Amino acid sequence: KILNYIKSGIESGATLESGGDSVGSKGYYIQPTVFSNVQDDMLIAKDEIFGPVQSILKFQTLDEVIRRANASRYGLAAGVFTKNINTANTLTRALKAGTIWINCYIVFDAAIPFGGYKMSGHGREKGIYSLSNYLQVKAVVTPLENPAWL
Repeated sequence: KILNYIKSGIESGATLESGGDSVGSKGYYIQPTVFSNVQDDMLIAKDEIFGPVQSILKFQTLDEVIRRANASRYGLAAGVFTKNINTANTLTRALKAGTIWINCYIVFDAAIPFGGYKMSGHGREKGIYSLSNYLQVKAVVTPLENPAWL
């Protein structure tokens, strides 16, 4: 499946910078693969590949990054690398993703909820939010005769 994505990237005009092939004769191992000159309409830019494939897309403005990122049908996670705290704050508030890492990536903790937006994931795992997957809230109201506080 991952090799088909790599083939698609090459056929659609992205530049294969490194990798792009399987490794070894046993198992399903693939070289870390990097594409440049990737366009938004390419499959390697649109799909969640879940393999060692990195697509590099250029941008001019922060607004462009937000618009293009939020145009995706997925929103599992995002990584923002910047020295500018205002850029970090703007992106964390604007990006429609379940987890946003600032100057790090794939950092997990049992207390931090994890799950995506849109077509990514189902609900939240970890943290207090994960309990909502197992609970149903119910309100019960009954009148009290001679309540003590009235």
